[in-house]
Amino acid sequence: MAQASSESLAARTVTLPAAVDLHARPAADFVRTAMGFAAQLRVAAGEREADAKSLLSVLALGAKGGTELRLTAGGDDAEPALDALTACLAALSD
Repeated sequence: MAQASSESLAARTVTLPAAVDLHARPAADFVRTAMGFAAQLRVAAGEREADAKSLLSVLALGAKGGTELRLTAGGDDAEPALDALTACLAALSD
């Protein structure tokens, strides 16, 4: 079985605040945060996965309040990117 050897991925699971759906404004805040990092960033909800730097992809997740999101990052600033995205999600309001 082959493994990715060029870089390792960092991952984190967070829960979207109960009162917040990941619609236009909250999703835009999330994507803006992701764009501040060079890392390759992905976000997944259920079986759907999206590029965290693409507003349309993030909106297509259809994440509702209380949804568990899986964040993955690869690159030199992967851990700081995950820290920032986790903080962004925790601070979202509808």
